[in-house]
Amino acid sequence: MVDERTADIVRRLKSVEGHVRGVTRMVDEGAYCVEVVNQIVAVQRALKKISALVLDRHLHTCVTHAIQGDDAVAKDRVLQELMGVFEATGKA
Repeated sequence: MVDERTADIVRRLKSVEGHVRGVTRMVDEGAYCVEVVNQIVAVQRALKKISALVLDRHLHTCVTHAIQGDDAVAKDRVLQELMGVFEATGKA
């Protein structure tokens, strides 16, 4: 069974997918460059929001479970994963 959070993430991803197809069509049809850039920025914003939702879900499930558990290896793994995310996004 898919929970509400997962369904929201999937819905947003499908929306972005459609938006990207629209941007591709704009480029194929020779749309004004600034309009194409504006649509790309909108896609990037949508992906950033989706990324935040996925990270939030991860923090409230996998990370919480690992930190509350007794497995030191699992705790270290999730902390290293989070550091990797922060480094990849330039927030470390």
